[in-house]
Amino acid sequence: MHETMHGSEMWLSGALMMLAMAAIVIIPFWFIFSKAGYSKWLGLLMVVPLVNIILLYFLAFSLWPTQKTPR
Repeated sequence: MHETMHGSEMWLSGALMMLAMAAIVIIPFWFIFSKAGYSKWLGLLMVVPLVNIILLYFLAFSLWPTQKTPR
């Protein structure tokens, strides 16, 4: 019975740690996407594996809407 209780504590601390790490990643990208002129909600996609790498390259090599000159 003691092992079951210890396992549930580990699950809770693991879930809290994953939530904290997600917030550490999402918050800066929330502001980066917003300042670049894209929807800040794209920052949520940075916790999705492979999508985050694609978005990072897109962000690095695309012309941002804030950089476009008005005609």
